[in-house]
Amino acid sequence: MTDRPEVRAHTRATDSQAVEAARQARIGVIIPAYRVAAHIAQVVQEIPPYVAEIFVIDDASPDDIAGALRDVRDPRVTLVKHEQNQGVGGAVMTGYERAAGAGCTILVKVDGDGQMDTGRMLDLIEPLMDGRADYAKGNRFLHSAELRAMPFFRRVGNIGLTFLAKAASGYWTMFDPANGYTALHVDVWRKLNPRRIAKRYFFESSLLIELGCRRAVVEDVAIPARYQGEISSLSPMKVVLEFPPRLFMGLLRRLGTCYFLYDFTPVSLFLTWGILLTTFAVVWGGIFWRRSIETGIANPTGTVMIAVVSLVLGVQLLLQAIALDIQNVPRDPIQQPRRGR
Repeated sequence: MTDRPEVRAHTRATDSQAVEAARQARIGVIIPAYRVAAHIAQVVQEIPPYVAEIFVIDDASPDDIAGALRDVRDPRVTLVKHEQNQGVGGAVMTGYERAAGAGCTILVKVDGDGQMDTGRMLDLIEPLMDGRADYAKGNRFLHSAELRAMPFFRRVGNIGLTFLAKAASGYWTMFDPANGYTALHVDVWRKLNPRRIAKRYFFESSLLIELGCRRAVVEDVAIPARYQGEISSLSPMKVVLEFPPRLFMGLLRRLGTCYFLYDFTPVSLFLTWGILLTTFAVVWGGIFWRRSIETGIANPTGTVMIAVVSLVLGVQLLLQAIALDIQNVPRDPIQQPRRGR
């Protein structure tokens, strides 16, 4: 019984130190705003006081974002209006540029629909302030209760998208790639190529792929979402048709960048020979299999074995490449260390 007050006092001291560290780090919050006039004022008012700057990006929204913010008296708020809709990614990248120009070192993206618990922002930015990560993102899958509360189609879509995004980005320990509650270090933002980051719904996944190509460290933070009956504007059919091809192209780009352009490792050899042998086995076997069907004459054992051995070796090399890639998740942050850290 006597140690409980000491535990609470230690927790308050720790929280106080974290808040002070957040103030000194200059946190910039970016809120992309499109059709969220009913929620935007409350979202802005819930932003913690240790945040230095708040950038609301009105992405040519048909509702009155400026009017919804008219009664919000917060000197930290800057409203930026796009003349043409650029999508969530375009809005966030505009916010990143504005926050970086304002001297912010940690760039936090918060949606304008009120689903994200800004009271948990310290948890989100802690990995960046401690210097152990370059990018942090919320993860709803770490909470079974919140996962059950997630709408069914969102749950299924996130599970499928997670596996594809793992392979494309190289962050095999990551979950919930579509989670939009994120924090990015400004040093890392300046090293990314914005032209390779999608401006619309593929934004979060393409950003992860670009981070993977740069070998940035990504950390998941357990933060549940707050669902309030919102209807997602992203249709499941759009996800099924557009995301897998884009993720596959992202996978090819990451493999080429990490294992052939910037470095050459055993993964490079295994991938090269695995693809060559597997392709040879399929072509060789296909040619002689078709000839056997047309002529009715069985192929010699040696001919069959050439295809079988090549296929087995090729698949084994590809599996080994995947295993090494899983072990090669980035672990050394690329953000610049700050004095006094």
